[in-house]
Amino acid sequence: MEHNESNEQSILSSVFQREVDAQENILRPQYLREFQGQDRIKENLSVFIRAALGRKDTLDHVFLIGPPGLGKTTLASIIANEMGAEIRMTSAPALEKPKDLAGILTNVTEGSIFFIDEIHRLRPVLEEMLYIAMEDYEIDWVIGQGPAARTIRIPIPKFTLIG
Repeated sequence: MEHNESNEQSILSSVFQREVDAQENILRPQYLREFQGQDRIKENLSVFIRAALGRKDTLDHVFLIGPPGLGKTTLASIIANEMGAEIRMTSAPALEKPKDLAGILTNVTEGSIFFIDEIHRLRPVLEEMLYIAMEDYEIDWVIGQGPAARTIRIPIPKFTLIG
């Protein structure tokens, strides 16, 4: 078997990166009480989360605004932990076509959190699709082309969008 130093380095850096990520996750706050700063935001989120849990319902959708590095991704993970919910994460630039978003939305679970980083960079066609999913918990899908094309609505589980 031929020794491939480049492949070996790639594997090692991948393993190292997973170890670094695991170390960072240990240090990241997991719950609102551990998150430093943003007291007003934490209090509002705490009220929203307690209300949703009290109703045994999903949390309303959450829009986080701020420059990079203020903890939006960390807050999304914290919200999922506080709700006891699964979280799926992606970034808007990774979602290029409706089928990319449809693939995620049709696989969310009831009550899960769907976090889209850089949501302001979402393509308009995906914004429209996401709006229907947020409001009606359905996605519109076009079948066929031209005059024979028709739209069907596909129900999806109730989820919380954080972006």
